[in-house]
Amino acid sequence: MSNQRLPWIAPGDVNGFFGLVVDNLSILGFLATALIGIFGFPAEVIFTRMFPGTALGVLVGNLIYTKMARNLAARSGRSDVTAMPLGLDAPTTIGLALLVLGPAFVGFRQSGMDEHGAAIRTWQLGMAAMVAMGLLKLVLSFFGDAVTRAVPRAGLLGSIAGIALMLMGTLPLLVAMRVPLVGWITLGLLLYALIAKGPIPFRLPGVLFAFVVGITLYYGLGAGGLLGSGYHPPALPTLRPAFPWPTLAFLNGLDDLLRYLPLVLPFGLLMVVGGINVSESARAAGDDYRTRDILLTEALSTLVAGLCGGVAQTTPYIGQPAYKHMGARSGYTLLTGLFVGFGGILGVVAGMVEMLPLAVLAPIIIYVAIDISVQAFEATPRKHAPAVVLAFLPAIAYLLLIKLSNPTVVPPDQFSALLAERSHGISEMMLIVMLGNGFIITSMLWATMLVAMIDRQMRRAVGCLLVAAALTTFGVIHSVQPQGGIYLPWSLDPDQQWLVGQWVTAYVGFALVLGALSLLPAAGLASESMRSEEPGLK
Repeated sequence: MSNQRLPWIAPGDVNGFFGLVVDNLSILGFLATALIGIFGFPAEVIFTRMFPGTALGVLVGNLIYTKMARNLAARSGRSDVTAMPLGLDAPTTIGLALLVLGPAFVGFRQSGMDEHGAAIRTWQLGMAAMVAMGLLKLVLSFFGDAVTRAVPRAGLLGSIAGIALMLMGTLPLLVAMRVPLVGWITLGLLLYALIAKGPIPFRLPGVLFAFVVGITLYYGLGAGGLLGSGYHPPALPTLRPAFPWPTLAFLNGLDDLLRYLPLVLPFGLLMVVGGINVSESARAAGDDYRTRDILLTEALSTLVAGLCGGVAQTTPYIGQPAYKHMGARSGYTLLTGLFVGFGGILGVVAGMVEMLPLAVLAPIIIYVAIDISVQAFEATPRKHAPAVVLAFLPAIAYLLLIKLSNPTVVPPDQFSALLAERSHGISEMMLIVMLGNGFIITSMLWATMLVAMIDRQMRRAVGCLLVAAALTTFGVIHSVQPQGGIYLPWSLDPDQQWLVGQWVTAYVGFALVLGALSLLPAAGLASESMRSEEPGLK
């Protein structure tokens, strides 16, 4: 079958288009919700600087995937080939907003910058992060299988689930419940429709139904004065067309990016593994795309977005078989790319997002957080579930760090005094700082170590501990600097060197203990494991 005889739009492409567009618009809404609602970021910079480049990445990626699908159909002579869906990744987009962009903006403001200057510098940091992740994905696309062998699913999914549950779940919950009559009902309807699978009037999509009810409640009750100060009257959105020209402005964000690399680079790593998984999923559904081509496309579209002002990375979605079942072919990715891309450039997408109240958008983030956390357990072998839970713990420390480092919660002088307190070893505040800094990599290493112990791969567990010790030495994880900076250990003062030494010694010490235990007979270890599973011995 030639491309000329293959129709551009199949009947199922219309349904696929609406599904994929809603996903992308929701994530753009999440980005704006997090930055505006939680950190007070100026909307103008989001809509005119961040959105156009981000949308361009979606356009480029979907056009390439459309072409790949049509080429596969022509080669195979099949008319039922479904394109790989591409869009913005929810966990890393919100993670970047909550962990990097938002805190950086607050830090720039506290250093004396005016709001616009701090926003522009944060935008440049976001661009630099996209370029770094795009380059990482470009390199790793040639070594994807090695990545999946090195880090087990419990480490990859557990770390992202920690972000989801503690940050994507808790912080948006605080935003949604500022207007509980709207936020709680919207969240409840999402849980009813998407988790409990309850029937919806007129068979409307669950997300659309929750959105309609939430928006109706917000504007209806707000107009009647029943929501108090939580209500903001509607205003017609202002179209802000902005073409995402390529720029080297990301170079201005490289210095700021250095201390956020322990957070940023794992996001790129997760997307490479996700790309491998979705390629296998599409192959199982009958569409045999080359994994390297899928990965290279998402790397290219992320780079394009970053070089043109974008701050959210693109990724192939796991739902390719679902789009195939609804009859979508290659037209839905073409339509989505054109709508999101040109809508972002012309300001239409920003206008649509601007009309959605935070109390309605935030519950969607909470639902996504629940879904991601559940997936971490479902996609992980049952015996590795404790490793997933262990991966949550550093994220809790980072959540505490976000709140306690806020000057309106703990005054800066009191925060510094709590860091320096040494009456009972390392102070609690310093422990929160050290556990929170670099927590994504920490979560991966801890979970990988525990999986290795469960699987009786003691040398691998020892290797994880030694890697953790090395990364701690340079502040990649457990940085002693409140802002999470990377450093050379000999540049620290004696107190800071002592703190670093405590953690390095702990990791090396446990590595030595595990190394000694690995010399025990395997049968002895197995019998001990079996005894621990007997009732009453846990």
